[in-house]
Parts: sequence; C-alpha cells; structure tokens
Amino acid sequence: MKGIVFDIKRFAVHDGPGIRTTVFLKGCPLSCWWCHNPESIDPKMVCVAKTVTLDGKSYTEDECVGHEMAVEELMQELRKEQVFMQESGGGVTFSGGEPLLQHRFLQETLKVCRAEGMHTTVDTTAFSNWNILSEIVPFTDLFLIDLKLMNETLHQQYTGVPNALIHQNIGRLLTEGRKLRIRIPMIPGISATDENIRESIAFLNSFQQKPEGIDLLPFHQTASHKYKRFGLENRMGETPKMVREELAGFVSQFENAGLNVTIGG
Repeated sequence: MKGIVFDIKRFAVHDGPGIRTTVFLKGCPLSCWWCHNPESIDPKMVCVAKTVTLDGKSYTEDECVGHEMAVEELMQELRKEQVFMQESGGGVTFSGGEPLLQHRFLQETLKVCRAEGMHTTVDTTAFSNWNILSEIVPFTDLFLIDLKLMNETLHQQYTGVPNALIHQNIGRLLTEGRKLRIRIPMIPGISATDENIRESIAFLNSFQQKPEGIDLLPFHQTASHKYKRFGLENRMGETPKMVREELAGFVSQFENAGLNVTIGG
C-alpha cells in the first residue's frame, strides 16, 4: 500500500497535543482562497522549474512536490520521533491537502500507528462520504476539523464545495462522542464576521456533545511565496493579516456561549 506524501513536519506543536510529527498527504477536493498549502491541492505529483544561483552562476532544476511512500517506509520515519511523542504526550497527525482522499493508505498507516502506541490525529475538512470517514474513526484518537463558513453560498464561493456534508459529519462525530476540535480560519471580511461566528456557535451548541475546543486561526500571508513559486493565483494577495487583538470580540462570543476557545492551534 502506497500513498503520496508531500511533506513531513517534525516537532510540530500546533497539530494536536504534545510534540507531533505531521504527515501531509497530497490532494484536496476544496480550493479555499486562503489555502496555506496550495501545492497540495492537485492529487498528482507536480514538478516546476526552479532557478538556483550558486557562486554567481544560475542553474535550473525541477522542484517536485509529492512522492510515493509505502506504509512501512513512512512508519520508519515516524518511529524516529517516537521518544519525543511519548515524553510529551504527542503523536502523529495526518494533514494535507485532505488526507481522506487517500483513505486506504491513511487507514492502514493509522492501524500501524495505533498498534505501536502512537496517539493519532487526523486534520480534515470532513468533506467526505461517511462510509469513508467511518473507516478511519476506530483508529483516530482526535479529529481536527475546519468549520470554514456557515453560509452555504459563501462556502461554495470561497472553497468550491457546499458545506452540508461537512456539517453532517461533524454532527455525527459529536453525536457518537468522538473527540474533535473545531478550527475556524479567521479571514477578514469573509469568515471573520459576527454573522458567521454567531451561526457557528449556534451550530456547535445544537449538539449535546461539545467539541473539546475551538481554535480561531488568524489569517496570515506566510504562504504567499508558494503561490509565486508554483505559478498559482493568489486571490488573497492583498488581504492584510489578522492580529490577535482583532479576535478578542469573537473569543468573547464563544466564551459567553460556554465553548472553550483559543487563538491559534
């Protein structure tokens, strides 16, 4: 069993509890305007020409995003960090892209991780049929799920897909008592609005089981160089980053509704 991995981030501290190794799987059914990993959207391995200057001379070489890895090959990389995972209460996080697009590879890797005592987290859009999502539920300790926009028309406009399936899956996971954190990308004038936050709170409070927490993710421009490097359109190129102080009012709304909220995550 092989999957296409485009990055492995070691010593990650924002992708779940403790010190983690985050595995980024290629491919995503969404095309969010603010995507911080735009090179991950295409499920295929992609190469672009890159110019490198050394000692005053320029060389052109291919920069490739994504490479095939077998489950055991990936596990060999994860085991290198296992001592840090164990000492910090960390583990392995699978992100993307959208890891559920490679659900067979994801499931097999999760099984091995769990068998070897690694805490497992899946960072997902939850835009997937339940029969696919349910295959990985038994092997996942924690889900990180984006709740991008409550308004379906706006969600379709800014991500390319409707949001009903995402909401259904969040509801089902909560109803089943699964552990999950909700992540809301705070995009100025798009998702960072009183209306969107009010609707998000009402949606989450409609379930008896609450998420472990909500992470508000302020928009930034750290991925802008990727759009240039890979020749992709950056539709948020002129959008200013959000600072923590701008989120204070939104934080209060969640706290007043009895929901645990943090900035970042």
